[in-house]
Amino acid sequence: MFSNLVKQNSKRNRKENGLFFISLIVSIVAFYIILSLGKQDVIIFLKTMESDAINKLFLLIPVLYGFSLFILFFLVYFAGKYQLERRSHELGMYLMLGMKRSKLFFMLFLEEFWNSIISLAIGLPVAILLSEMISLITAKIVGLGIIGHEFSFSISAVLGTIIGYFLIRLSALLILSGKFSRKEIIELLSESQEEKNRKNNKIFTAIKLVAGVVLLGIAYNKAIYGGAWERISSMAFAMIMGVCGTFLLFHGIGIFFEMILVKRKNKNGLGMFTFRQLQESVFLKPNALAISSLLVLMALCCFGYGISVGFLFNSTDAHVIDYTFKEPSEVVKSELQRVEAEKYIDKIFEMKVGMYFPEKSEYNFSIENLITMIKAEGESERKNVLINNFETLESPYLISLSGYNELLKSGGREPIKLSNNQMAFYMNSDFQYGDSKEILERLLKEKPYIEMGKESYELVDKLYDDKIVTDRFITISKGFIVTDEVYNILVNKGDSYWNATLNKNFIKEKGLMQAIVEVNKLLDTSKLSYESYLQNMGRGLFYTVSASYTTIYIAIIFLIIANTVIGVQFLMQQQKTKKRYSTLISLGTDCGMLCKSARAQINWYFSLPVIIATISSFFGVRALFAGLMTRTMSGKVNSLMIIAAAIIMVLCMVEFCYMMLVKRSSDKSIVELIEEN
Repeated sequence: MFSNLVKQNSKRNRKENGLFFISLIVSIVAFYIILSLGKQDVIIFLKTMESDAINKLFLLIPVLYGFSLFILFFLVYFAGKYQLERRSHELGMYLMLGMKRSKLFFMLFLEEFWNSIISLAIGLPVAILLSEMISLITAKIVGLGIIGHEFSFSISAVLGTIIGYFLIRLSALLILSGKFSRKEIIELLSESQEEKNRKNNKIFTAIKLVAGVVLLGIAYNKAIYGGAWERISSMAFAMIMGVCGTFLLFHGIGIFFEMILVKRKNKNGLGMFTFRQLQESVFLKPNALAISSLLVLMALCCFGYGISVGFLFNSTDAHVIDYTFKEPSEVVKSELQRVEAEKYIDKIFEMKVGMYFPEKSEYNFSIENLITMIKAEGESERKNVLINNFETLESPYLISLSGYNELLKSGGREPIKLSNNQMAFYMNSDFQYGDSKEILERLLKEKPYIEMGKESYELVDKLYDDKIVTDRFITISKGFIVTDEVYNILVNKGDSYWNATLNKNFIKEKGLMQAIVEVNKLLDTSKLSYESYLQNMGRGLFYTVSASYTTIYIAIIFLIIANTVIGVQFLMQQQKTKKRYSTLISLGTDCGMLCKSARAQINWYFSLPVIIATISSFFGVRALFAGLMTRTMSGKVNSLMIIAAAIIMVLCMVEFCYMMLVKRSSDKSIVELIEEN
């Protein structure tokens, strides 16, 4: 009998609190994915190249796990509080019929335990499946190929998920039960209304609104331009201003509500009832909405930053070169043949690079014409930096045209056509900050010239920025592409690098990463010193994993919490004011009118925190780019912001869908209330 009661109550709780149950399943999935990160194909692969960096990333996982437990505890607590308050009359009746409090607590414990088992039984298989899908998709994106995939099941991640999940659920139950045990039976059976709220002074409310906007403006400016990332104190100041500004904004936004209410004072019906409900639950109790808005803001910022950074590192410069060797061509070819790696190589070509050292007696170097043109430009983000960089340029790099054209041909692009009195300007994409590329491309169309040696050279009207070798051997920020004849005249002693590309059929068969790994094993037995695209990409992948995985994971946690808090708070308020709905039903109000009123309240209740969080998130994401920016990211902030804006809009649609689910839950509660009456 007792066990049947527990099962029935558990089933009813899951049915009545479907949103909360789904949120818990999502949290289980998030727990498992972060704890099983070490089993992901990409992580295993990266350990071979960036083991120190990956180990540092793994040190963050326990911190993320503990932080997640702390945050999700409040989700369970708020939802559990709503459940107990909703069942207050039922629990009071159990005590009235003679059930001991200890047995009642045991019943609640078993219900929680049974629901936890069911949610784990659903969540863990979903988590394992999703983890496999993430591993496969990531492996495909980065070129590991399906052949390099291994089934990833982590027993430690399963145990950690189960232990953490039970820990937060049982901890919340103990605290709520402690509060519940102090209530008398009469309190449980009564359906008394919440305490009344004091009326706010309009002038004071308006002052709060203005102060909130000002503080948010200070926080945004400090985070983006004020060096908030330079010191902990500066960051703390910016965050305090932002949090205080958000709370004051929600405290002051009620002034607009008062204006709307005055216009509607002569109107009757449920319109006035709806606004009175909003006045009590939203505008006179803004703290819960302010907290929810901050949680949504953090989720939007983390999602916007994490996904855009991940997209950037998976869509940066087109990959052309697979290997770079520094030995002479004869040595490279003979060693490749000796270790039987030659059959995997599609093409080898020479890239000659050297510095031009002007001698005052015979030669000179001047880029003054281009500097003058830059100075004539209007004020922009990178104008002064460009001028400073060019004024300090004394010994530029020169790149041979034949080698660069081979690079372009390997990538399926048109070669450069230069005469001996022309040069092409080269600037590495990693050093293109802000709008510097746009400025230079615009000025190059005006045919500037430079003086080098005893001649003047016209710069062609296109900027080139391809990687001329694989990373680490050489990194050129800027230079000039010249014909081989001019190169031999102006460069006394240059360096020759031999770039190699792999056979396309071999890559198609194995996948890029697996193909490079296989060739690396052969090259390691040779006398060649080499750098592969794999090493360069490995560093990029590390940033993708560390930035994207962690920030997206945190964003999911924040989004679950924010939505649950908003939804549960509204449903709790609706539960506490159900006597008003009962009165309206007695007066003849039909179900459609009540549902319409409740839906209007939900629109306001959700829209306010989400809209304010969305506006703030654009500044928040930009602040993250300002503080957590790599050299590659610095030149692509505008593109990153566009991606982040798109992600934020998608998440707003997710919020809209969640709001629709809350509306359905609200409609269901009203229908049940009508049936009771």
